[in-house]
Amino acid sequence: MAASKPKVIKNYDKLDKAQEEQLKLIYPEGFSEFLFEFTNHKGELVSALPFETEDKIYMIRMSRTKADEIVSLDDDFDDEGMLKLHIKEEYQEKHADVDYLSDNENYEE
Repeated sequence: MAASKPKVIKNYDKLDKAQEEQLKLIYPEGFSEFLFEFTNHKGELVSALPFETEDKIYMIRMSRTKADEIVSLDDDFDDEGMLKLHIKEEYQEKHADVDYLSDNENYEE
């Protein structure tokens, strides 16, 4: 029986560039509709975006407002909040060797 992966809560602005790109591949239509809420260890209600890697399950902490703001200010997304096709293709090629991307529920190749 495999051990379960640790869950890590992380802020979006603390992701490295590769993690940001991979997150965009998993959520090419933006982040806000995929947020879920949970209670953290302090008993606080937190909203986050799930992101599973080979060794961890990240909970990328952000509010719906922050999720919409990230997409609207990011040049990788168009005015409709969709990841631009040429950016998507570039990131897919760049991260083609990352096996865990296909393990994420919303990833489309």
